[in-house]
Amino acid sequence: MNNTPYILAIESSCDDTSAAVLHGNSVLSNEVASQAVHTAYGGVVPELASRAHQQNIVPVIDRALKVANIEPSQLNAIAFTNGPGLMGSLLVGTSFAKSLAMTLNVPLIPVHHMHAHILAHLIEDAHRTPIGFPFLCLTVSGGHTQLVEVHSPKDMRILGETIDDAVGEAFDKAAKIIGLPYPGGPHIDRLAKEGNPKFMEFGRPQVEGYNFSFSGMKTSFLYALQKRVQQDPDFVEQHRADICASYQNALLDVLFKKLEMAIKATGCQHVAIAGGVSANSELRKRLTSLGERDGLNTYIPPFQYTTDNAAMIGIAGYYKYLAGESSDLSISASAKVKF
Repeated sequence: MNNTPYILAIESSCDDTSAAVLHGNSVLSNEVASQAVHTAYGGVVPELASRAHQQNIVPVIDRALKVANIEPSQLNAIAFTNGPGLMGSLLVGTSFAKSLAMTLNVPLIPVHHMHAHILAHLIEDAHRTPIGFPFLCLTVSGGHTQLVEVHSPKDMRILGETIDDAVGEAFDKAAKIIGLPYPGGPHIDRLAKEGNPKFMEFGRPQVEGYNFSFSGMKTSFLYALQKRVQQDPDFVEQHRADICASYQNALLDVLFKKLEMAIKATGCQHVAIAGGVSANSELRKRLTSLGERDGLNTYIPPFQYTTDNAAMIGIAGYYKYLAGESSDLSISASAKVKF
């Protein structure tokens, strides 16, 4: 008899409404509805995000079930993101998950958003060779930058994290300054391929240990550009690719300096990246090169598991299900949840 559970997962922490169905660690569907409404504002507007989640959540869940060819009555549990994230967005997913779990009389499993990004590496089709423990994971996104030592799905330790802004925000703010659309990270990545990474120098933060800081780099970027534009009003227009390449190079230098420190200190031979910024092509290239140089096993997530998606919530929920962990209906969403 096959006792492998079917889990419906819901992700609504920011501006993507996503639902997935997993059978064990295998993803049967992973549907995402993105919100184009924020582009005009150059960033996510929380009130608009929560309203869009309310519009999207029923069709997205319905599509996930149909793609997976699963009836609601076959589900064994409902996993959902209960934080961290935007409170209004989280409340939509949390409320729906609680209602569905109560209706189906199945376990309700709250998932930490950042745990899920890391555990996406345990999805069956994430890698040809399953990731080994312990591994170091550099998690980089618009809201978070963390360096985590992972011993098991339940045993993770933060070695370092940002003390101010996340690296994804540093990408997006710089992109906005030079007139690129939101979200700016992918546009910087694209233009940087055509530019000279040594064209400009930007200040690097001096932060002890494994923690990160990116607020000063954003300031350095702004002041450096203002100085050049005063001398040449067309500077940005004429050198946009070089500016992107130089700034991206500076951000990645900061990330890899800390990552290499952690590899040396922990002796971990397995190294992974996760989060939305892990889709960055230069970041992926650098990790591959680092692995080849130092004989490390490196793990780069497939693109569909880098951005906010419900499949990662489902895999985290699956391991909590196996451990018998669930919550009653008193569970609530929280914008800030302890790691």
